Amino acid sequence: MIPEPDPLELAHKRPDWSAVKPLTLWQKLLMLCFVGGTVAAFYYRPMKAAQLAIAICTVIYIIVTLYKFLILRGAASSRASFRFTEEDIQAQEPREWPIFSVLVPMYKEPETLPQILKSLDEMDYPRDRKDVQFLLEADDEATLDAAARLVMPPGFRVTRIPPSFPRTKPKACNIGLAYARGKYLVIYDAEDMPEKDQLKKAVMAFEKSPESVVCIQSCLNFYNAGQNILSKWFTAEYSVWYDLQLPGLAALHAVIPLGGTSNHFKTAALRELMGWDAYNVTEDCDLGIRIGRLGYSTRMLDTTTWEEACCRFWPWIKQRTRWQKGYIQTWFVHMRNPFRLLHDLGLINFIHYQLLVGGVVFSALVNPIFWIMTLIWFFVQPVGADVLFPGPVFAMGAFCLFLGNFVFIYVNLLGCCARKRDGLMLCALFSPLYWAMMSYSGWRAFIQFFRAPFVWEKTTHQGKSS
Repeated sequence: MIPEPDPLELAHKRPDWSAVKPLTLWQKLLMLCFVGGTVAAFYYRPMKAAQLAIAICTVIYIIVTLYKFLILRGAASSRASFRFTEEDIQAQEPREWPIFSVLVPMYKEPETLPQILKSLDEMDYPRDRKDVQFLLEADDEATLDAAARLVMPPGFRVTRIPPSFPRTKPKACNIGLAYARGKYLVIYDAEDMPEKDQLKKAVMAFEKSPESVVCIQSCLNFYNAGQNILSKWFTAEYSVWYDLQLPGLAALHAVIPLGGTSNHFKTAALRELMGWDAYNVTEDCDLGIRIGRLGYSTRMLDTTTWEEACCRFWPWIKQRTRWQKGYIQTWFVHMRNPFRLLHDLGLINFIHYQLLVGGVVFSALVNPIFWIMTLIWFFVQPVGADVLFPGPVFAMGAFCLFLGNFVFIYVNLLGCCARKRDGLMLCALFSPLYWAMMSYSGWRAFIQFFRAPFVWEKTTHQGKSS
């Protein structure tokens, strides 16, 4: 008999690794000291304080730019991703495939249920080895009614999630994990369309991996890339992240912040990790860090799950706010004891962590300040502004402005090339407008982190029309 699941197990057993408490007392005190010291510095020595702040931010920008080069170099390695052909899969037959559990958390998405059910039923994996749970909130009558009208294939079932705080996807997944029957487990979102042979490829990737590999991350991309300019920007970003950056990180054996879907796990290891943090609104990123902290690792798999790009401005802002707020949560959680984190990850992965998780937050918050300063410099040219940029700082700033921005745009172009989507390249040239949207959502996430850390702003999807 399966014991009653505890969807908040991590918060109960390892509260120091959970976002249930957004900030510890010493973190609050340190932030107050930092803010107080900054205000005092700008009050008593404004010019020196401004010079120092600009110099520090400029150095960080240069480090991030060079880091991008390092990751891209890793992406070209043969170790970047597992790749299997149709012939490789056929060579496995006949064989006994292990039971594979699939979790599909859904909330108020009745229109996408037929699509995801059809996609999972048609996957090239033995029907009697698929263990599929649709995780539906017990008070979501619309989706429950839609599920009741459908004929569920063998091995497919609905798991009702009792309504309780927090109302988050990871809490639902933790309940699904408790009832999972498979040796391996994967998460799919409601609108997902995974490639049909993805489960077999994931099994083969695990079997070719060292025992320490407990997660295989698949690539994500969008089936509605050409819908409008926002979907094109979003697709270019995903192409860079999943086709270049994450494989590059895998080749470097770096800690990997996971994507929210199509991450395949060893079920036993996932239970050892106590599943997902129900209080973290970007639970996948946090889980990727915990995998590294316990001495495990993640690898990439060259197979794609197709999703629906959020292509309306305000829903996109809310979705990105949630993601960035989760990065803020994750950074503060694992920096509660920096020395312990350094011990767990090792020096190199500790640096990766700061650049990957902290760097995302830093860039989103600081970018608008420097954009405004650049515009003032070019169009107003206030007297004395040059004092803020001593020779070395000005040279580094010019490097960031011209070469740094070129690098980031060039990386977007490479991502489009990797996906053979040449039609997105023109939009990629205008990526700075997309970055401005990221910064707006970043500041919104930063404020929300202090005011409503556990609010989950749901992204609505229409699904792919047949």
